[in-house]
Amino acid sequence: MLLTKKSGAAAGAPVSSSFVHRLRHGLSQAVPTMDRRAFLRRSGLGVGAGLAATQLTLVKKADAAGAAKSIDGSGTVEVKRTVCTHCSVGCASDAVVENGVWVRQEPVFDSPINLGAHCAKGAALREHGHGEYRLRYPMKLVNGKYQRISWDEALNEISARMLDLRKQSGPDSLYVIGSSKHSNEQAYLLRKWMSFWGSNNCDHQARICHSTTVAGVANTWGYGAMTNSYNDMQNSKVALYIGSNAAEAHPVSMLHMLHSKETGCKMIVVDPRFTRTAAKADEYVRIRSGSDIPFLFGLLYHIFKNGWEDKQYIHDRVFGMDKVREDVLAKWTPDKVEEACGVPEAQMIKVATMLHESKPGTIVWCMGQTQHTIGNAMVRASCILQLALGNVGVSGGGANIFRGHDNVQGATDVGPNPDSLPGYYGLAEGSWKHFAATWGVDFEWIKKQYASPAMMTKSGITVSRWIDGILEKNELIDQESNIRGVLFWGHAPNSQTRGLEMKKAMDKLDLLVVIDPYPSATAAMAAMTSAPGDLNPNRAVYLLPACTQFETSGSATASNRSLQWREKVIEPLWESRSDHMIMYQLAQKLGFDKELVKNYQMQKVKGLDEPVPEDILREINKCVWTIGYTGQSPERLKAHMKNMAAFDIKTLKARGNVRDKETGVDLTGDYFGLPWPCWGTPEMRHPGSPNLYDTSKHVMDGGGNFRANFGVERDGVSLLAEDGSHSLGADITTGYPEFDHVLLKKLGWWGELTPDEQAKAEGKNWKTDPTGAIIRVVMKNHGCHPFGNGKARAVVWNFPDPIPQHREPLYGTRPDLMAKYPTHDDKRAFWRLPTLYKSVQDKNIADGLDKKFPLILTSGRLVEYEGGGEETRSNPWLAELQQESFVEINPKAASERGIRNGERCWVVTPTGARLNVQALVTERVGPDTCWMPFHFSGRWQGQDMLQFYPAGAYPVVRGEAVNTATTYGYDSVTMMQETKTTICNVEKA
Repeated sequence: MLLTKKSGAAAGAPVSSSFVHRLRHGLSQAVPTMDRRAFLRRSGLGVGAGLAATQLTLVKKADAAGAAKSIDGSGTVEVKRTVCTHCSVGCASDAVVENGVWVRQEPVFDSPINLGAHCAKGAALREHGHGEYRLRYPMKLVNGKYQRISWDEALNEISARMLDLRKQSGPDSLYVIGSSKHSNEQAYLLRKWMSFWGSNNCDHQARICHSTTVAGVANTWGYGAMTNSYNDMQNSKVALYIGSNAAEAHPVSMLHMLHSKETGCKMIVVDPRFTRTAAKADEYVRIRSGSDIPFLFGLLYHIFKNGWEDKQYIHDRVFGMDKVREDVLAKWTPDKVEEACGVPEAQMIKVATMLHESKPGTIVWCMGQTQHTIGNAMVRASCILQLALGNVGVSGGGANIFRGHDNVQGATDVGPNPDSLPGYYGLAEGSWKHFAATWGVDFEWIKKQYASPAMMTKSGITVSRWIDGILEKNELIDQESNIRGVLFWGHAPNSQTRGLEMKKAMDKLDLLVVIDPYPSATAAMAAMTSAPGDLNPNRAVYLLPACTQFETSGSATASNRSLQWREKVIEPLWESRSDHMIMYQLAQKLGFDKELVKNYQMQKVKGLDEPVPEDILREINKCVWTIGYTGQSPERLKAHMKNMAAFDIKTLKARGNVRDKETGVDLTGDYFGLPWPCWGTPEMRHPGSPNLYDTSKHVMDGGGNFRANFGVERDGVSLLAEDGSHSLGADITTGYPEFDHVLLKKLGWWGELTPDEQAKAEGKNWKTDPTGAIIRVVMKNHGCHPFGNGKARAVVWNFPDPIPQHREPLYGTRPDLMAKYPTHDDKRAFWRLPTLYKSVQDKNIADGLDKKFPLILTSGRLVEYEGGGEETRSNPWLAELQQESFVEINPKAASERGIRNGERCWVVTPTGARLNVQALVTERVGPDTCWMPFHFSGRWQGQDMLQFYPAGAYPVVRGEAVNTATTYGYDSVTMMQETKTTICNVEKA
């Protein structure tokens, strides 16, 4: 909603130059308005740039790559098929390009994912490519101001600084923050680039988005990803949204839910705030922020009490549910549940009954559940609820975990994680040798790039904690040197907590590089005046203009694990270069360029060499067997993009016999986007896996079972599935371990490999066999899964809390509950750093912070903006829709503070931060809670940071970042930051 009153200008009236002037300077003044149709017309969905309405036939569904004459006959018009670069739904869009200029766009009506729809952000995609507020050329910070420099200067100076840091302090003194907006190919190449640099100090957005999901879900049943799909939600009979405001964060996903509601699906929304998603719910449940486990286990209490659990399913496919049952019935009686989460018994019974009576049921969660110090436990509690109900591995069920950015899923799968190589291969020597063989480089050479063999196998510092890698005492850090250089490669700093300390960390660096199409808040924070003595006088700051994803090509993985190939829409604008070109050019300066691109052809872009993205994907296809990124060849993905109309919108399966007319690629039986795992080589033609762990289908039709990833026995109890629990048509009808050369020989299947395959697979398992033959024989010939057939784990013995336990946040308003449900003990050398828990919580109680800061502060998304917001707030079409950062405060709390709706106020937190924002007085939040959007930056404790951005490259709308004020706190498994439950007070300005 708009907080600034609009004028009554006509809907179709043009935006005045004075309005644009006001937007550029971020002033809150009355502005012209427009209705939704006018907005869509003017943002490129109506007549534009010389294309009349009669020329709509240019956007032919089957001719996304076609060309036609322009209207005046002077040039060509091409239609390029791309995918929205904002949230993870994966909406396809056709970009109309005339003489090299992107003139308009159309949502793809044939897309089975977005069904011809766009949200506000998707409708404004063209502006992100042609946006006038982009970073146009390399810049360097000189005496507090950014000055233009050449690419040669930038690359030479940055690489020289990097090599100096390496010589003085070792390779771990550099930290690289990747991006979930990188394509799969770029994310993969960045992890390879870091490996050749010689450090695991790299990470990206998923750490502060869904790392607790990945760890919690993978340790429950095998893979850390969404099990079903948006489309499959149309088969659900009940959907429980917890910590997800899909209507704003993933708007087009709601299409599928609304279709499902039309056929009787019940929708339950659980959230501390009454959201736009809650407005669509059949039942809204308001819980106290951070109390997800009491709520979820409170539901399980009634399910167990009434015998509503699926006993046969649990017997056949789940380990440890009996232990969970004992824990739940003993601890989460209705009175304890109401005390901890605020939900009365009657509503708990009502929701539990809905889940029992309406099957199959799905559960949806997002960052409202993940971003907590016990995020891993909350995630597992959600998994356990679904296992108890028998809802995993069935159509209409599962855990539909919506990711944030467009390629958070893919970047997590194959990108720069600090604790794994692409495909979640660990950092053990065997994994390194697997990739060394794929990359065609000597394993010993890679090892020598690292500070020591021990550092090669040690997980790096996480993106949530790079601040402490700089500020912490060196003797407490588990690496040779503190971090001295940071590369922000497409990451927004305002999406991270502890903003005040982040500024201090930036000031201490020797080298800070920002690589981004838009300069991000990092640029302004780096240039902002520091206190005397705080700034490192030798620090160097550079900005490099990266291409958008519309100026290159590559694949992206949506939340449902489907891959889509983006065509290049336009050539790189101004002096921007693609991320993979920059990686190659830096590698040239650093001395490992030949190793980096050994397996790739090079292409010329504006006269410069760039690795061919298709070749990078082909390399991924040759090595990422673990999660099945091996069947999605560029050719198959491109054929899917051109033939979207062939796929069913509920099942995602191709209808009938389908071949691509131009290439002859066979799509028959495929699921759209070949959702991983897509097993074996592309030639094996696995169709992809629409719903994970589904035993009702053959493994060669996307079926499966739970992964045998945790051994075969625990405390004398089998961890393998029971007799009769197996995927359709499997030759082995009981549980079995994962396959390797030994098991194949014991079963008599080894002879089904060719002699050459046997030679290469000898001593290997299904994850390291370079031929893929073990996978082929096991699946095609015998209907079994290469990863075995095991039970899901309700008890995860290798986690701090094997059965999820509720623990109060470090900063809270209920010291009585902190005493009953205390946090973890402090940890030493956890992800290379000490991590505090109980000492912080105890001090906060002793200091009486609940009295000084009596309101819970939480945060979330707006439909108009995405992520850190620098891109979307630089888009005038979107900037008009939401011009102010604001805090939602309940009328009771506002009245007690003398604050009226629309007035300025200060949000203050225990960090000492003071945020000047507008008050939105609303009953969306309860009297104990405040809420802020997290997409804002550009104002710093009341100060406009405009002067600190590069000239011409700043966001149109600037506002206070909630994370300037958020407090310390990290998940006990993954270092996920705590953003959803801290404390604050609000004062009248």
